[in-house]
Amino acid sequence: MMSMTNSALVKAESQPAPAQLRLWAARTAGVVIDGGRSSDDAISEVSFTNSCSGRDQALVKEMAMGVIRWYWTLEEILQRLLKTRIRNKDRDIFFLLMIGVYQLKFMRIPAHAAVDATVQACEPAAKPWAKRLVNGVLRNYARHSTDIDRQLTSDAARFAHPDWIRARVVAAWPQQWKLILDANNARAPMCLRVNVGRIGRHDYLAELQKAGIGAVIDPHVATGLIVHKPVAVESLPGFFKGWASVQDTAAQLVVPALNLQPGHRVLDACASPGGKTAHMLESQPELSEIIAVDIDGERVKRLRQTLDRLQLTAQCIAADVTQVDAWWDGAPFDRVLIDAPCSGSGVIRRHPDIKHNRQPADVDALCEVQARLLESLWPLVAPGGSLMYVTCSVFAEENQEQICAFLDRHSEAIVESLTMQAGVDCGVGRQTLPGIHDMDGFFFSMLKRISD
Repeated sequence: MMSMTNSALVKAESQPAPAQLRLWAARTAGVVIDGGRSSDDAISEVSFTNSCSGRDQALVKEMAMGVIRWYWTLEEILQRLLKTRIRNKDRDIFFLLMIGVYQLKFMRIPAHAAVDATVQACEPAAKPWAKRLVNGVLRNYARHSTDIDRQLTSDAARFAHPDWIRARVVAAWPQQWKLILDANNARAPMCLRVNVGRIGRHDYLAELQKAGIGAVIDPHVATGLIVHKPVAVESLPGFFKGWASVQDTAAQLVVPALNLQPGHRVLDACASPGGKTAHMLESQPELSEIIAVDIDGERVKRLRQTLDRLQLTAQCIAADVTQVDAWWDGAPFDRVLIDAPCSGSGVIRRHPDIKHNRQPADVDALCEVQARLLESLWPLVAPGGSLMYVTCSVFAEENQEQICAFLDRHSEAIVESLTMQAGVDCGVGRQTLPGIHDMDGFFFSMLKRISD
């Protein structure tokens, strides 16, 4: 047998042990579930990405996001396995148990390896006393998982959603609610938007195939490809030349529906991170001007970075877009896009932390923000021009109910028909749903100003 070279031996020794990966995953899940942070913030706070290979990073993220996604199911399983409640000061052990159960229930890791690595994670957690507990609980579940899973009775455990989200989805979509909840618990596909002004979609598909990245044409949008297996953006051909961007199919439906024409002046409100701003510039390079506004300076930096990578230019402004006098020059817009802050209930499959970090009161507050955006920006639309209102929500109060209330206040506004075929007709707009055509849940409504 050949011995390892010195460099290979050093590299192997520098990789974290499987136990450490489980502990990082448990801590990441805990920061989201107990700390109320986003997944991205939790990954940054736990700070494991610089300490392990890309493959190990993917494993940590899979385990952490799995626990975040399936928390209510895993919690009820543990309630049936634990004889006494774990103390608050030992929540790290509770999350390690969740990581263990998640591996046994949802991953292809051999049971003995999953149990052993999770038990050993009690050492770097500085709680060796918990090894016996973790070992006993996980081995018990491995032996009796079928019977235990059959005993799960609560709707929260069965559908892995908090009761209030499930109830609102059922109320809004009584025929499709289970399809939506099931889709929320699935992994979202990686969708690409090809900059067809730089490279044809079929040509880019060929470039992906040359790079060993499998993908297919997205039948719902003229710019879309769907990657078989998600990859790092750095590995996408021509990514830093602006050939392609990562963007869900539903989000790619927005810009074609705007029907942009040469010479149009456009406002993109709430514009960061810039995907739709860039798509507008790619699809209609002869716009007279596009102004992209976002309230947060750091988000505007991200917006500019998006445009720089794609070699595109827009006037980017950091401002509260509803404070019109602070940034508007008085010239009306032919098109206004409001990609409104919302609950995110249509993108839970991409951001399962939403299940933990959103509360019912948040939706009420967001509805007020949405109404204020509509009222503030409607006067900026030129007669004959249009405003498109978009959310990534499936809740009726943020979508069709919001638009109906606006129409009641504004007789000079009418709803335009949308050219898109995807989604469900809501009377005043269209709604794509998770679980149908494998898209995120987006609402679209196009309002035309018929008089001054």
